[in-house]
Amino acid sequence: MAGSVFDSQVYGDLFGSGDAGRLFSDSAEVRAMLLVEGALAKAQGAAGVIPQESAAAISRAVVEIAIDPGVLKRPTGQNGVPVPGLVAAFREEMKAPEHAQYVHWGATSQDIMDSALMLRLRQVLALIETDLTAAVKTLGTLSKTHAELPMAARTYGQHATPTSFGAVAAGWGAPLLGLLEELPGLRRSCLLVSLSGAAGTSSALGPKADEVRAAMANGLGLGDPGHSWHTNRTPVLRIADWLARVTLAFGKLGEDSTALAQSGIGEVSLGGAGASSTMPQKQNPVAPSVLAALARQGSGLLSVLQGASIQQHQRDGAAWFTEWMCLPQIVLGAASAAKTGRALCAGLAPNAAAMASALSDGLGMIHAEALSFALAANMPRPDAQAAVKMLCQEAQSTRTPLQELVALAYPDLDAAALFDPAQQMGRAPWEALQFAKKTEELGGE
Repeated sequence: MAGSVFDSQVYGDLFGSGDAGRLFSDSAEVRAMLLVEGALAKAQGAAGVIPQESAAAISRAVVEIAIDPGVLKRPTGQNGVPVPGLVAAFREEMKAPEHAQYVHWGATSQDIMDSALMLRLRQVLALIETDLTAAVKTLGTLSKTHAELPMAARTYGQHATPTSFGAVAAGWGAPLLGLLEELPGLRRSCLLVSLSGAAGTSSALGPKADEVRAAMANGLGLGDPGHSWHTNRTPVLRIADWLARVTLAFGKLGEDSTALAQSGIGEVSLGGAGASSTMPQKQNPVAPSVLAALARQGSGLLSVLQGASIQQHQRDGAAWFTEWMCLPQIVLGAASAAKTGRALCAGLAPNAAAMASALSDGLGMIHAEALSFALAANMPRPDAQAAVKMLCQEAQSTRTPLQELVALAYPDLDAAALFDPAQQMGRAPWEALQFAKKTEELGGE
Protein backbone atom coordinates (compact mmCIF):
# COMPACT_ATOMS: atom_id res chain seq x y z
CA MET A 1 0.00 0.00 0.00
CA ALA A 2 1.23 3.50 -0.81
CA GLY A 3 2.30 5.84 1.97
CA SER A 4 -0.76 7.99 1.35
CA VAL A 5 -4.07 6.90 -0.15
CA PHE A 6 -4.53 10.34 -1.67
CA ASP A 7 -1.74 10.00 -4.23
CA SER A 8 -1.90 6.22 -4.58
CA GLN A 9 -2.32 4.78 -8.07
CA VAL A 10 -4.58 2.10 -6.56
CA TYR A 11 -6.59 4.04 -3.98
CA GLY A 12 -6.39 7.53 -5.48
CA ASP A 13 -9.89 7.48 -7.00
CA LEU A 14 -11.45 6.06 -3.85
CA PHE A 15 -9.99 8.91 -1.79
CA GLY A 16 -9.88 11.47 -4.57
CA SER A 17 -8.87 14.96 -3.46
CA GLY A 18 -9.12 16.64 -6.84
CA ASP A 19 -6.97 19.68 -7.50
CA ALA A 20 -6.05 19.91 -3.82
CA GLY A 21 -3.70 16.98 -4.36
CA ARG A 22 -1.70 18.97 -6.88
CA LEU A 23 -1.42 21.87 -4.44
CA PHE A 24 0.21 19.60 -1.89
CA SER A 25 2.87 18.18 -4.14
CA ASP A 26 6.60 18.88 -4.02
CA SER A 27 6.48 20.90 -7.22
CA ALA A 28 3.60 23.07 -5.93
CA GLU A 29 5.48 23.78 -2.71
CA VAL A 30 8.63 24.76 -4.59
CA ARG A 31 6.64 27.02 -6.90
CA ALA A 32 4.90 28.68 -3.96
CA MET A 33 8.19 29.27 -2.13
CA LEU A 34 9.68 30.88 -5.23
CA LEU A 35 6.66 33.18 -5.49
CA VAL A 36 7.21 34.20 -1.89
CA GLU A 37 10.88 34.92 -2.56
CA GLY A 38 9.84 37.06 -5.52
CA ALA A 39 7.29 38.99 -3.48
CA LEU A 40 9.87 39.52 -0.73
CA ALA A 41 12.39 40.92 -3.18
CA LYS A 42 9.83 43.19 -4.81
CA ALA A 43 8.73 44.59 -1.45
CA GLN A 44 12.35 45.13 -0.38
CA GLY A 45 13.18 46.84 -3.65
CA ALA A 46 10.27 49.24 -3.27
CA ALA A 47 11.37 50.05 0.27
CA GLY A 48 14.99 50.59 -0.74
CA VAL A 49 16.24 47.66 1.31
CA ILE A 50 17.79 46.04 -1.76
CA PRO A 51 18.52 47.60 -5.18
CA GLN A 52 15.40 47.97 -7.29
CA GLU A 53 17.23 46.54 -10.30
CA SER A 54 18.01 43.39 -8.33
CA ALA A 55 14.45 43.18 -7.03
CA ALA A 56 13.12 43.35 -10.59
CA ALA A 57 15.57 40.67 -11.74
CA ILE A 58 14.54 38.34 -8.92
CA SER A 59 10.84 38.96 -9.56
CA ARG A 60 11.29 38.04 -13.22
CA ALA A 61 13.38 35.00 -12.42
CA VAL A 62 10.86 33.41 -10.06
CA VAL A 63 8.41 33.32 -12.97
CA GLU A 64 10.90 32.08 -15.54
CA ILE A 65 12.94 29.56 -13.54
CA ALA A 66 11.67 26.13 -12.53
CA ILE A 67 13.52 24.23 -9.83
CA ASP A 68 13.32 20.44 -9.89
CA PRO A 69 12.20 19.33 -6.40
CA GLY A 70 14.57 16.38 -6.71
CA VAL A 71 17.60 18.62 -6.36
CA LEU A 72 16.38 19.66 -2.91
CA LYS A 73 16.33 16.16 -1.46
CA ARG A 74 19.93 16.00 -0.33
CA PRO A 75 20.24 19.56 1.04
CA THR A 76 16.95 19.18 2.88
CA GLY A 77 18.23 16.01 4.49
CA GLN A 78 21.34 17.90 5.55
CA ASN A 79 19.71 21.16 6.68
CA GLY A 80 16.34 19.98 7.95
CA VAL A 81 14.52 22.48 5.70
CA PRO A 82 14.34 22.84 1.90
CA VAL A 83 14.87 26.61 1.68
CA PRO A 84 18.70 26.75 1.80
CA GLY A 85 18.88 24.26 -1.06
CA LEU A 86 16.16 26.10 -2.95
CA VAL A 87 17.88 29.46 -2.58
CA ALA A 88 21.22 28.02 -3.67
CA ALA A 89 19.68 26.34 -6.72
CA PHE A 90 17.73 29.46 -7.63
CA ARG A 91 20.77 31.72 -7.35
CA GLU A 92 22.71 29.35 -9.58
CA GLU A 93 19.92 29.29 -12.19
CA MET A 94 19.66 33.09 -12.23
CA LYS A 95 23.15 33.36 -13.76
CA ALA A 96 23.36 36.86 -12.34
CA PRO A 97 25.30 36.83 -9.07
CA GLU A 98 25.12 40.61 -8.72
CA HIS A 99 21.34 40.28 -8.35
CA ALA A 100 21.12 36.75 -6.94
CA GLN A 101 22.97 37.79 -3.80
CA TYR A 102 19.83 39.64 -2.68
CA VAL A 103 17.56 36.59 -2.87
CA HIS A 104 16.14 35.72 0.56
CA TRP A 105 17.54 38.94 2.06
CA GLY A 106 16.94 39.06 5.82
CA ALA A 107 14.34 36.26 5.81
CA THR A 108 14.49 32.84 7.45
CA SER A 109 13.40 29.49 6.06
CA GLN A 110 10.22 29.47 8.12
CA ASP A 111 9.15 32.84 6.72
CA ILE A 112 9.29 31.44 3.21
CA MET A 113 7.73 28.09 4.05
CA ASP A 114 4.88 29.45 6.17
CA SER A 115 4.02 32.12 3.61
CA ALA A 116 4.10 29.54 0.82
CA LEU A 117 1.90 27.26 2.90
CA MET A 118 -0.66 30.02 3.25
CA LEU A 119 -0.75 30.55 -0.51
CA ARG A 120 -1.60 26.89 -1.00
CA LEU A 121 -4.09 26.79 1.87
CA ARG A 122 -5.88 29.76 0.33
CA GLN A 123 -6.39 27.82 -2.88
CA VAL A 124 -7.46 24.69 -1.01
CA LEU A 125 -10.08 26.62 0.93
CA ALA A 126 -11.50 27.92 -2.34
CA LEU A 127 -11.69 24.41 -3.80
CA ILE A 128 -13.37 22.99 -0.72
CA GLU A 129 -15.74 25.94 -0.59
CA THR A 130 -16.95 25.10 -4.09
CA ASP A 131 -17.71 21.50 -3.15
CA LEU A 132 -19.29 22.50 0.17
CA THR A 133 -21.55 25.00 -1.53
CA ALA A 134 -22.71 22.43 -4.06
CA ALA A 135 -23.37 19.84 -1.35
CA VAL A 136 -25.28 22.31 0.82
CA LYS A 137 -27.43 23.47 -2.08
CA THR A 138 -28.27 19.86 -2.93
CA LEU A 139 -29.20 19.16 0.69
CA GLY A 140 -31.30 22.31 0.62
CA THR A 141 -33.24 20.98 -2.34
CA LEU A 142 -33.74 17.65 -0.56
CA SER A 143 -34.90 19.50 2.55
CA LYS A 144 -37.44 21.55 0.65
CA THR A 145 -38.71 18.71 -1.52
CA HIS A 146 -39.14 16.29 1.38
CA ALA A 147 -39.94 18.66 4.23
CA GLU A 148 -43.27 16.86 4.79
CA LEU A 149 -42.08 13.30 4.15
CA PRO A 150 -42.43 11.44 7.49
CA MET A 151 -39.79 9.02 8.66
CA ALA A 152 -38.73 7.51 11.95
CA ALA A 153 -36.21 9.46 13.97
CA ARG A 154 -33.80 7.20 15.80
CA THR A 155 -31.97 7.63 19.08
CA TYR A 156 -29.52 4.98 20.28
CA GLY A 157 -30.35 3.20 17.02
CA GLN A 158 -34.02 2.74 17.96
CA HIS A 159 -37.21 4.42 16.83
CA ALA A 160 -37.87 7.59 18.81
CA THR A 161 -40.55 9.86 17.32
CA PRO A 162 -41.52 10.83 13.77
CA THR A 163 -39.44 13.40 11.93
CA SER A 164 -39.20 14.25 8.25
CA PHE A 165 -36.56 13.32 5.71
CA GLY A 166 -36.30 17.00 4.88
CA ALA A 167 -35.36 17.73 8.48
CA VAL A 168 -32.79 14.93 8.45
CA ALA A 169 -31.25 16.38 5.28
CA ALA A 170 -31.24 19.81 6.92
CA GLY A 171 -29.47 18.29 9.92
CA TRP A 172 -26.75 17.01 7.61
CA GLY A 173 -26.45 20.36 5.90
CA ALA A 174 -26.55 22.73 8.87
CA PRO A 175 -22.94 22.20 10.01
CA LEU A 176 -21.74 22.46 6.41
CA LEU A 177 -23.59 25.75 6.01
CA GLY A 178 -22.06 26.96 9.27
CA LEU A 179 -18.59 26.12 7.96
CA LEU A 180 -19.25 28.17 4.83
CA GLU A 181 -20.34 31.10 6.97
CA GLU A 182 -17.08 30.92 8.93
CA LEU A 183 -14.86 31.10 5.87
CA PRO A 184 -14.65 34.88 5.32
CA GLY A 185 -13.51 35.49 8.88
CA LEU A 186 -11.13 32.55 8.75
CA ARG A 187 -9.49 33.89 5.63
CA ARG A 188 -9.10 37.37 7.08
CA SER A 189 -7.60 36.26 10.37
CA CYS A 190 -5.55 33.20 9.44
CA LEU A 191 -4.22 33.50 5.88
CA LEU A 192 -1.14 35.46 6.96
CA VAL A 193 2.26 36.28 5.59
CA SER A 194 5.33 35.48 7.67
CA LEU A 195 8.41 37.69 7.70
CA SER A 196 10.25 37.90 11.00
CA GLY A 197 13.78 36.67 10.40
CA ALA A 198 15.91 34.10 12.14
CA ALA A 199 14.58 34.40 15.70
CA GLY A 200 11.35 36.30 15.08
CA THR A 201 12.91 39.69 15.82
CA SER A 202 13.28 40.97 12.23
CA SER A 203 16.77 42.12 13.20
CA ALA A 204 18.31 41.45 9.78
CA LEU A 205 15.48 43.27 8.01
CA GLY A 206 16.36 46.64 9.48
CA PRO A 207 14.11 49.59 10.38
CA LYS A 208 11.86 49.01 7.39
CA ALA A 209 10.87 45.51 8.48
CA ASP A 210 7.22 46.39 9.11
CA GLU A 211 6.97 48.25 5.81
CA VAL A 212 8.47 45.36 3.89
CA ARG A 213 6.25 42.79 5.59
CA ALA A 214 3.11 44.82 4.83
CA ALA A 215 4.13 45.25 1.19
CA MET A 216 4.98 41.56 0.88
CA ALA A 217 1.59 40.64 2.34
CA ASN A 218 -0.13 42.94 -0.12
CA GLY A 219 1.82 41.48 -3.02
CA LEU A 220 0.85 37.94 -2.09
CA GLY A 221 -2.75 38.76 -1.19
CA LEU A 222 -2.24 37.60 2.38
CA GLY A 223 -2.90 39.31 5.69
CA ASP A 224 -0.23 41.18 7.62
CA PRO A 225 -0.13 39.80 11.19
CA GLY A 226 1.92 42.73 12.48
CA HIS A 227 4.15 40.40 14.48
CA SER A 228 6.03 37.12 14.36
CA TRP A 229 3.99 33.92 14.51
CA HIS A 230 6.80 31.39 14.03
CA THR A 231 5.86 29.40 17.15
CA ASN A 232 2.30 30.68 17.47
CA ARG A 233 0.59 28.11 15.27
CA THR A 234 -2.89 29.48 15.89
CA PRO A 235 -3.46 30.42 12.22
CA VAL A 236 -2.52 26.91 11.10
CA LEU A 237 -4.50 25.28 13.90
CA ARG A 238 -7.64 27.25 13.16
CA ILE A 239 -7.52 26.36 9.48
CA ALA A 240 -6.80 22.72 10.34
CA ASP A 241 -9.68 22.71 12.82
CA TRP A 242 -12.01 24.06 10.13
CA LEU A 243 -10.82 21.36 7.73
CA ALA A 244 -11.26 18.65 10.34
CA ARG A 245 -14.81 19.81 10.97
CA VAL A 246 -15.48 19.51 7.26
CA THR A 247 -14.54 15.84 7.44
CA LEU A 248 -16.59 15.37 10.63
CA ALA A 249 -19.71 16.92 9.13
CA PHE A 250 -19.45 14.70 6.08
CA GLY A 251 -18.56 11.77 8.32
CA LYS A 252 -21.91 12.17 10.08
CA LEU A 253 -23.63 12.10 6.69
CA GLY A 254 -21.65 8.97 5.81
CA GLU A 255 -22.53 7.15 9.02
CA ASP A 256 -26.24 7.96 8.73
CA SER A 257 -26.35 7.05 5.06
CA THR A 258 -24.76 3.68 5.74
CA ALA A 259 -27.28 2.97 8.50
CA LEU A 260 -30.30 4.12 6.48
CA ALA A 261 -29.25 2.05 3.46
CA GLN A 262 -28.50 -1.12 5.37
CA SER A 263 -30.46 -4.33 4.91
CA GLY A 264 -33.74 -4.31 6.81
CA ILE A 265 -33.99 -0.52 6.70
CA GLY A 266 -33.38 0.63 3.12
CA GLU A 267 -34.86 4.09 3.66
CA VAL A 268 -32.42 5.81 1.31
CA SER A 269 -30.75 4.91 -1.95
CA LEU A 270 -27.22 6.13 -2.46
CA GLY A 271 -26.65 5.94 -6.18
CA GLY A 272 -23.18 5.16 -7.46
CA ALA A 273 -21.15 1.97 -7.37
CA GLY A 274 -20.16 -0.46 -4.65
CA ALA A 275 -19.95 -3.93 -6.15
CA SER A 276 -18.84 -6.91 -4.08
CA SER A 277 -16.17 -9.23 -5.49
CA THR A 278 -18.18 -12.32 -4.54
CA MET A 279 -21.78 -11.31 -3.73
CA PRO A 280 -23.57 -10.07 -6.85
CA GLN A 281 -26.64 -8.87 -4.96
CA LYS A 282 -24.74 -6.25 -2.98
CA GLN A 283 -24.21 -2.54 -3.50
CA ASN A 284 -21.83 -1.54 -0.74
CA PRO A 285 -22.03 1.98 0.71
CA VAL A 286 -18.59 2.92 -0.55
CA ALA A 287 -18.84 6.73 -0.50
CA PRO A 288 -20.38 6.84 3.00
CA SER A 289 -17.65 4.53 4.24
CA VAL A 290 -14.99 6.80 2.75
CA LEU A 291 -16.53 9.77 4.55
CA ALA A 292 -16.61 7.99 7.89
CA ALA A 293 -13.00 6.85 7.50
CA LEU A 294 -11.80 10.33 6.57
CA ALA A 295 -13.56 11.81 9.59
CA ARG A 296 -11.81 9.40 11.92
CA GLN A 297 -8.44 10.10 10.33
CA GLY A 298 -8.92 13.87 10.42
CA SER A 299 -9.90 14.00 14.09
CA GLY A 300 -6.92 11.86 15.06
CA LEU A 301 -4.42 13.91 13.08
CA LEU A 302 -5.83 17.15 14.45
CA SER A 303 -5.06 15.96 17.95
CA VAL A 304 -1.44 15.30 16.97
CA LEU A 305 -1.22 18.69 15.28
CA GLN A 306 -2.55 20.43 18.36
CA GLY A 307 0.08 18.70 20.48
CA ALA A 308 2.77 19.91 18.09
CA SER A 309 1.76 23.51 18.71
CA ILE A 310 3.56 23.41 22.07
CA GLN A 311 6.87 24.62 20.65
CA GLN A 312 10.09 25.34 22.51
CA HIS A 313 11.66 28.79 22.42
CA GLN A 314 11.69 30.61 19.05
CA ARG A 315 11.66 27.53 16.77
CA ASP A 316 11.14 23.87 17.48
CA GLY A 317 12.29 21.49 14.76
CA ALA A 318 10.49 18.39 16.03
CA ALA A 319 7.18 20.21 16.48
CA TRP A 320 7.48 21.85 13.07
CA PHE A 321 8.33 18.54 11.41
CA THR A 322 5.26 16.99 13.05
CA GLU A 323 3.15 19.70 11.45
CA TRP A 324 4.60 18.86 8.04
CA MET A 325 3.56 15.23 8.47
CA CYS A 326 0.03 15.90 9.74
CA LEU A 327 -1.25 19.02 8.03
CA PRO A 328 -1.14 17.81 4.39
CA GLN A 329 -3.11 14.69 5.35
CA ILE A 330 -5.71 16.84 7.13
CA VAL A 331 -5.96 19.11 4.09
CA LEU A 332 -6.28 16.30 1.57
CA GLY A 333 -8.70 14.43 3.82
CA ALA A 334 -10.99 17.45 3.94
CA ALA A 335 -10.72 17.97 0.19
CA SER A 336 -11.51 14.31 -0.40
CA ALA A 337 -14.45 14.44 2.01
CA ALA A 338 -15.88 17.53 0.31
CA LYS A 339 -15.51 15.99 -3.14
CA THR A 340 -16.95 12.63 -2.07
CA GLY A 341 -19.68 14.20 0.01
CA ARG A 342 -20.76 16.43 -2.82
CA ALA A 343 -21.18 13.42 -5.09
CA LEU A 344 -23.01 11.43 -2.41
CA CYS A 345 -25.48 14.25 -1.79
CA ALA A 346 -26.22 14.42 -5.50
CA GLY A 347 -27.16 10.72 -5.55
CA LEU A 348 -29.13 10.54 -2.28
CA ALA A 349 -32.83 9.76 -2.56
CA PRO A 350 -35.40 8.75 0.04
CA ASN A 351 -37.39 5.53 -0.14
CA ALA A 352 -40.81 6.77 0.96
CA ALA A 353 -42.34 3.29 1.06
CA ALA A 354 -39.64 1.97 3.39
CA MET A 355 -40.03 5.02 5.60
CA ALA A 356 -43.77 4.51 5.81
CA SER A 357 -43.27 0.84 6.59
CA ALA A 358 -40.88 1.67 9.42
CA LEU A 359 -43.43 4.07 10.89
CA SER A 360 -46.26 1.54 10.72
CA ASP A 361 -44.19 -1.34 12.06
CA GLY A 362 -43.50 -1.56 15.75
CA LEU A 363 -47.20 -1.59 16.65
CA GLY A 364 -47.36 2.20 16.53
CA MET A 365 -45.26 2.63 19.64
CA ILE A 366 -43.25 5.37 17.94
CA HIS A 367 -46.17 7.59 18.96
CA ALA A 368 -45.88 6.75 22.66
CA GLU A 369 -44.43 10.12 23.61
CA ALA A 370 -47.21 12.00 21.83
CA LEU A 371 -49.76 9.76 23.58
CA SER A 372 -48.27 10.47 27.00
CA PHE A 373 -48.53 14.23 26.45
CA ALA A 374 -52.10 13.88 25.19
CA LEU A 375 -53.05 11.98 28.36
CA ALA A 376 -51.18 14.51 30.50
CA ALA A 377 -53.78 17.10 29.52
CA ASN A 378 -56.22 15.33 31.86
CA MET A 379 -53.99 13.65 34.46
CA PRO A 380 -50.62 14.23 36.14
CA ARG A 381 -47.69 13.67 33.82
CA PRO A 382 -46.19 10.77 35.84
CA ASP A 383 -49.58 9.00 35.75
CA ALA A 384 -49.82 9.56 32.00
CA GLN A 385 -46.37 8.10 31.44
CA ALA A 386 -47.16 5.08 33.61
CA ALA A 387 -50.40 4.50 31.70
CA VAL A 388 -48.65 4.65 28.33
CA LYS A 389 -45.93 2.32 29.53
CA MET A 390 -48.56 -0.25 30.53
CA LEU A 391 -50.29 0.10 27.16
CA CYS A 392 -46.97 -0.42 25.37
CA GLN A 393 -46.28 -3.54 27.39
CA GLU A 394 -49.74 -4.87 26.52
CA ALA A 395 -49.19 -4.08 22.85
CA GLN A 396 -45.92 -5.99 22.86
CA SER A 397 -47.25 -8.99 24.74
CA THR A 398 -50.46 -9.30 22.70
CA ARG A 399 -49.02 -8.02 19.41
CA THR A 400 -51.91 -5.56 19.26
CA PRO A 401 -51.32 -2.17 17.64
CA LEU A 402 -51.09 0.56 20.27
CA GLN A 403 -53.68 2.62 18.44
CA GLU A 404 -56.31 -0.10 18.92
CA LEU A 405 -55.60 -0.31 22.64
CA VAL A 406 -55.81 3.46 22.97
CA ALA A 407 -59.14 3.55 21.14
CA LEU A 408 -60.54 1.09 23.69
CA ALA A 409 -59.01 2.64 26.79
CA TYR A 410 -59.46 6.30 25.86
CA PRO A 411 -62.27 6.59 23.34
CA ASP A 412 -62.42 10.37 23.72
CA LEU A 413 -58.90 10.83 22.35
CA ASP A 414 -58.47 11.63 18.66
CA ALA A 415 -56.42 8.49 18.03
CA ALA A 416 -56.41 8.97 14.25
CA ALA A 417 -54.53 12.28 14.53
CA LEU A 418 -52.39 11.04 17.38
CA PHE A 419 -51.14 8.10 15.34
CA ASP A 420 -50.75 9.99 12.06
CA PRO A 421 -47.02 10.51 11.44
CA ALA A 422 -47.74 13.50 9.20
CA GLN A 423 -49.27 15.27 12.19
CA GLN A 424 -46.63 14.25 14.69
CA MET A 425 -43.45 15.67 13.16
CA GLY A 426 -43.38 18.78 15.33
CA ARG A 427 -41.20 21.53 13.87
CA ALA A 428 -39.32 19.17 11.58
CA PRO A 429 -40.99 20.43 8.36
CA TRP A 430 -40.45 24.03 9.42
CA GLU A 431 -36.77 23.44 10.18
CA ALA A 432 -36.34 21.74 6.81
CA LEU A 433 -37.86 24.69 4.99
CA GLN A 434 -35.85 27.22 6.98
CA PHE A 435 -32.63 25.47 6.06
CA ALA A 436 -33.71 25.25 2.42
CA LYS A 437 -34.39 28.98 2.41
CA LYS A 438 -30.89 29.73 3.66
CA THR A 439 -29.31 27.54 1.01
CA GLU A 440 -31.18 29.38 -1.74
CA GLU A 441 -29.27 32.52 -0.77
CA LEU A 442 -25.91 30.86 -1.45
CA GLY A 443 -23.94 31.61 -4.56
CA GLY A 444 -21.97 29.02 -6.48
CA GLU A 445 -23.15 26.49 -8.99
